[in-house]
Amino acid sequence: MNNKYAVIMAGGVGSRFWPVSKQTFPKQFHDMLGMGKSLLQMTFDRLKQQIPSQQILVLTNEDYVDLVKEQLPEMNFSNIVAEPAMRNTAPCILLAALKIQKMNPDASMIVAPSDHYIAQEDIFNEDLATAFQFCKDNPKALMTLGIQPTSPNTGYGYIEYNKEENQIKKVSQFREKPNLETAQEFIAAGNFLWNAGIFIWNVDGVVSAFAKAQPQLFTLFENGLSVFNSAQETKWLSENYPKAENISVDYAIMEKSDAVYVLPARFSWNDLGTWGSLYDKLDKNEDANAIINASVTSINSNGNMVRTAAGKKVIIQGMEDYIVIDQDDVLMIIPKTAEQEIKEIRNIAMDKYGKEIG
Repeated sequence: MNNKYAVIMAGGVGSRFWPVSKQTFPKQFHDMLGMGKSLLQMTFDRLKQQIPSQQILVLTNEDYVDLVKEQLPEMNFSNIVAEPAMRNTAPCILLAALKIQKMNPDASMIVAPSDHYIAQEDIFNEDLATAFQFCKDNPKALMTLGIQPTSPNTGYGYIEYNKEENQIKKVSQFREKPNLETAQEFIAAGNFLWNAGIFIWNVDGVVSAFAKAQPQLFTLFENGLSVFNSAQETKWLSENYPKAENISVDYAIMEKSDAVYVLPARFSWNDLGTWGSLYDKLDKNEDANAIINASVTSINSNGNMVRTAAGKKVIIQGMEDYIVIDQDDVLMIIPKTAEQEIKEIRNIAMDKYGKEIG
């Protein structure tokens, strides 16, 4: 365990979960599932089953540092890294890898989003242990956990792997979010997985991959090595982090490496990307309504997602497949079919009522 580290990415806004997820208080800090813990807290607790809490880093927007401290009081606060600008996943992962490499040159690390829901944590940790061992045995390997598709979903990127008997597969290529026809072809082929954005690698291996594939980005951060993990780090980041290219880790190194492997995950996973995906994961009542916190009287209403403050009394009649969200001073009622339009709806509301509503 001494060589295992984790990086939790917790800087997103989660605007598709508006009006619960707002710029000032994004979804990873909310108890989205009504389970008494925020998504960030659930992610941290899941990882610390295998990784010492003092070896877990959280990378987040500088506006959210106090929220992280409040929700994760047991972590080492010096491991909270405030990003002074949003620059996608590659810069923050390279920064984290260099910081960990400086702490422990023999380290391996997992990079995990803060807002995914994984129910079978024992199986997750078994798969994670398998991935860590593979990276220990293969120091240059770049690993990802792929999710077994349950439908031809067009909202995820896909990982195509070589058909082989090994538990861990060699990745042949990453595929962008497909249209429905292409997604159906992927499912029929049998050697495609959803890309969950969960990565495991040896720090030396991933740093070498960045140096080879992204020399400009690597040089930028290499120049800060002397101040990383010190009191001068924050000032250096404020001056230099905004200079980093806005690029995802998939484009930056994964698609350029010939040493990428995937472990088909055995656990149940949901990225909680939309209210509809949250509905799919929650228990339903006899009317197929998914309810968080509210006390609902349902009259001829089926398939709805209802979330309010605790104990709020809600009466719905004649509603089918709707999303009903009551948060602070905002009540949103939209059909599920409009869930991909929530970002636009949020922008319209902000234009009318002011930016503070978003």
